[in-house]
Amino acid sequence: MYYSETEKTDPYYNLAFEEYILREKTHGEWLLLWQNANAIVVGLNQNTLEEINPEFVSEHGIQVVRRTTGGGAVYHDLGNLNYSFIADAGQAAELSMAYFSNVICAALATMGVTAEVTGRNDITVHGKKISGTAQRMHQGRLLHHGTLLFSSDRAKIDGALRADPQKYSSGSTKSSRSRTGNICDYLPEEISIEVFKDDLRKTITESKFTQIWLTAGELDEVKRLADEKYRTWEWNYGASPPYTMKNETRFEGGRLAVLADIRKGKIESVRFYGDFLARMPLDPLIAALKGRRYDFDEVKSILEVFPIAEMFGAISRNDILDLMFS
Repeated sequence: MYYSETEKTDPYYNLAFEEYILREKTHGEWLLLWQNANAIVVGLNQNTLEEINPEFVSEHGIQVVRRTTGGGAVYHDLGNLNYSFIADAGQAAELSMAYFSNVICAALATMGVTAEVTGRNDITVHGKKISGTAQRMHQGRLLHHGTLLFSSDRAKIDGALRADPQKYSSGSTKSSRSRTGNICDYLPEEISIEVFKDDLRKTITESKFTQIWLTAGELDEVKRLADEKYRTWEWNYGASPPYTMKNETRFEGGRLAVLADIRKGKIESVRFYGDFLARMPLDPLIAALKGRRYDFDEVKSILEVFPIAEMFGAISRNDILDLMFS
C-alpha cells in the first residue's frame, strides 16, 4: 500500500491532490489522510446555496467547495480527519460502501471504540454519526473517501449547514441532518488527533506501507487543478443543478416576496411581488439582474446603481439582500 499526505489544510488544494492521485497514480492501493481548515464540502449533485447558511459561512470565514463524489454536504475543521482509499476496481469484488467502512470500524475497534456501519453511507458510535462516506469511479480506479469527526466543533457543524428547506426548490440531492458525535468522547484514554491519525494509519496498513511524496512538477499540477477548478465560483456554485429560489418577508415598508430561477449559478429570471409602495416600475432592475451570478456581492453591486427607495418604498437594499440570501 502506498501512503501520502497533502501537508496542507487548504480544502481546494486537498481535493485537487486527491483527484490527481486518482487520475495519475494508476497502480497499487493508496491511502491518504488529510485535514481541512474550516470548510463546507458539498456533494457533486447538490445545490450549494441550498446546503449552507451563507450569513454564518461569511461571518466565520468558512470556505465552500464542491467535491467530485455524491452524497450530502459536510463540515470540516481541524478536529476532523479525512481518509481516502484508492484502488483498482478489479482488485476487490467488494466495492460497496460497507466494505471500506468496515475497515475503518475495525481500526476504531483496536482503539477501544465500537463503531458500526449504518444507513447507506454512515458510520456511527452509540447512534451518533462520526463519519460520512462517498465513492466514485474513474477509468477502472475506485475512490472511497470519508470523514472522521474526532473533536470537531459541533456548534459550527449545526450553524454552517443550517438552511431553510422552504426557500429553494430543485431536483438536487438533499443532505440529511444527523446527530453527530466526536470519536474523542468514546476513547478509553485522551489522545491528540495527531496520535489518532498515526494509530489509524498503522492499523489500516498493518504498518506495511510505502510513503510517497509528489515531485515538484506533480505538485505544480495539483496547484493548477486547485486554481482552475476547485477555487472557482463556476465549480463551487455554478455547477449547482437548476433550482428555484423563493422567499417572502413582511418588513415595516410592506410585504416583499422574491421568486428567481437559477441556472448554472446565474439568475435566469426573477420577479418581486408584494404590497410595498413603489413609485416606478421594477423592469430595469429585473433586466439588470437577468443573466448575472446569483452571488451576494454581485447582486449588491447591481442594487447600488438603482433608486431603491423609488422602486421599493421603505424597503431598503439590505432588506432585499437579506430576503434573497439570508
